[in-house]
Order: sequence, then C-alpha cells, then structure tokens
Amino acid sequence: MASALRKFPFSVQILLGLVLGVALGFLARANDLAWLTSTLDTVGGLFVQLLKLAVPPLVFTAIVVSVVSLRGVANAARLALKTLLWFGITALIAVSIGIGLGLLTNPGKGVTLDVAGATAPKKTGSWTDFLTGIVPTNPVGAFVEGNVLQIVFLALVVGAAALLIGEAAEPFVTLNRSVLAIVQKALWWVIRLAPIGTLGLIGNAVASYGWDLLAPLAKFTTAVYVGCAIVLFVVYPLVLVAAGRLNPLRFFAGAWPAIELAFVSRSSVGTMPVTQRSVERLGVPREYASFAVPFGATTKMDGCAAIYPALAAIFVAQVFGVHLGVTDYLLIAFVSVVGSAATAGLTGAIVMLTLTLSTLGLPLAGAGLLLAIDPILDMIRTATNVAGQALVPTVVAAREGTLDRTAYDSAGKRDLVDPDEADRPAERLAPVPA
Repeated sequence: MASALRKFPFSVQILLGLVLGVALGFLARANDLAWLTSTLDTVGGLFVQLLKLAVPPLVFTAIVVSVVSLRGVANAARLALKTLLWFGITALIAVSIGIGLGLLTNPGKGVTLDVAGATAPKKTGSWTDFLTGIVPTNPVGAFVEGNVLQIVFLALVVGAAALLIGEAAEPFVTLNRSVLAIVQKALWWVIRLAPIGTLGLIGNAVASYGWDLLAPLAKFTTAVYVGCAIVLFVVYPLVLVAAGRLNPLRFFAGAWPAIELAFVSRSSVGTMPVTQRSVERLGVPREYASFAVPFGATTKMDGCAAIYPALAAIFVAQVFGVHLGVTDYLLIAFVSVVGSAATAGLTGAIVMLTLTLSTLGLPLAGAGLLLAIDPILDMIRTATNVAGQALVPTVVAAREGTLDRTAYDSAGKRDLVDPDEADRPAERLAPVPA
C-alpha cells in the first residue's frame, strides 16, 4: 500500500486518506460499529503520539541551531523584529475578525446547555501561571513533561549563549545539528504515514461526533470555521498581494501540504518540518526559514490564540449572561497578541481560552462547555495557525528582497520529497525533511 501511495503527490495522499476516513467514519456511525471506531481511534492516536514523541528534541535543537545560524544572516536582528511585527499585525487582524463575527452572530444567544454541570478544565491558564511557567524549575522535567513553552525558553537562552560564545560552542552546535538531522529524518518516516494517520483521525472524528452533539453548538462551530476561512482565504491573500506583491495561488500551492497535515494532525509543532520544507520551496532562504518557522510554530497561533478565544469568550459571556464592554474587547485583543505563546504549538487551545476568560473575569467553567467539540474546532484552528506560520517568513523575505521568486512561482509544481532524494548540498544547515 505504501509503495502504491508514493506514486501520488503528498497532498493527494492526504486527500485520499481524508476521503476514505470520512467514508469509514460514516460507516462506523451509521451501523454502530464500535470495533471500527476503536480501530480508527487507535490508528489516529498512534500517529499523533509518534508526532508528539519527536516534539521536545525537535523544538530544542531546531531553535538552538536556528538562533546560532542567525550569525551568518545579514541584518538578523532586523529580520527577527520584522517577523515579530508581522506576527503581531496578522494576529491583531485575526482577533478583530473573531470579535466582529462574535458580535455579528451572537453564538451564545439561545443556546440551551447545562451550565450548572459545567466544570473548569483541569488544565487552565492565568497570566501568573503563564509568566512563571516559562522558566522551568528543572530542565529535565520540561522535556519529560513535554512543556513546549519551557523548552522554547531553554533553547532560546542556550542558542543565544552559544551564539555569543562563538568558536568554543561549535562542538555543542555541531551536536545539535546532528541530533536535529536525526530527529527530522525519523520524523519524515512518521510524516510518510500521514495518509494513514489522516484516515484514522478523520474517521474517528466522524464516527464520534454526530449532529446530536454538534447541534447546540452549531452556530459557534460555524462561526469558528467561517472566521478561520476568512483569515485563510481573504486576509492572508490580501497580505501577500499588498505587502509582498505575491500571487496568493502560488503560496497556497506551495504551503498546502503543511496546511493539510495541520488540519488532520492538530499539531503545529508536529507539522513544523513540513511547514519549513514548504516555506523553503516557496523561495525563503533556508537560514531565515530555520529560525522563523520553529519560532512561529510555538508562538504564531491566529486560529487557536486569536479567532477562537475571541469567539469563545463572547459565547461564554452570552451563555452566562455577562455583558462585555469595549474594554473587554480590547483585553481580548491584547491577550491574543501578547499571550499566544501560551498555546505552545501543541494540540488544543484550552490554556489560551482559560487565560482569556480569567483576564475578562468570566467563569472558567465556560470552557468546559466547549470541550466536547474541541477536536472538531482544533482542525481548522491548527490549519490557520500553520498557514500563518508559512505566510509571515514568506512576506518578510519578499519585503527584504531575499525571496527566490522563481522558486515561489514554481513551488506547487514540485512535490515534497525526502531531502535525501532531493540531492541537496550536504554542507548546508541540517536538512529539513518534508
């Protein structure tokens, strides 16, 4: 089966898995086939577990290597600042759309849910938890627990120190490059299983979530999908045209494999190698892409940290009968732009939502009302996240005049391949698999 699939482009393989998964999911739900639902759940769960297994070493080594690699990038500080600036600009636009849709659709009005039975999620966020949670008490514990935010902090500190030390740190940097190459190669094998993982993840979602569960939250679910679609297919193309003088169709042709994988895997960090490979195919210099993409995978969350918490906060306020004023909407925008790193690139946006609710003084139990359909929402949220993570370095490179426009215009004509098959120069920065 694997050899047969390899005859198709990667994006087509994902699409085939998606279609087959939907069909099997409907079959399992219509005929109450518990064994099929369980099998789909196991297949999808194993795929996500394999992706998560690589997250700690991948994030640490990728950021250390990318920070050190900035030594050879002209105007590195300016590039970093422009990347952060565009992260903030696009996040502000996304959260504004989320607030606007919330005011337009009133997703919580008329919803009849058992508010008394709602409980706060076990994993919640507050500004103090966020700030104190950045610094680990035990470096080893950050890796064991898979705390991506703490791993990012450690990697940035270690990378900056190695950059300043210079020659004396080269053996350590070389070790990180080697570990990164090994992890990426192993992760490439996992990514090759994405069509099968897609089948399991989508199939289980279809089998598990029927209209009876979605019906009370249909307006809210629709608003989230519409908001993400507006950012994906209206805002991002406008940014590409206005800020980068780029053809949006070419961008989506090059970035689509990463967006597809993000939709089914629901993990920005797990999708990171595909995102980086896609960004490089779009003509972004590898030295800059190796910094911007890992950084974006842990902090750039237009879906999870902007659109979703804005709509969810309005939903919770309406369900609990709490009036929100102009100050509250400004606070939502502030939390979205500043606190997006709290999502840390992993599956789910509950921490970001509870951070927003606690800032507004809304009941944290309101987040519990949305937990049942979170996986359905997380698919489009993560796809939006990853599209933004690919967009910003592309736009910045275009504005800096470093984008290879010939590569950009032909990105969609070349399939994502294993770097070993791409015949790339071995002396360059650690190879980035598809």
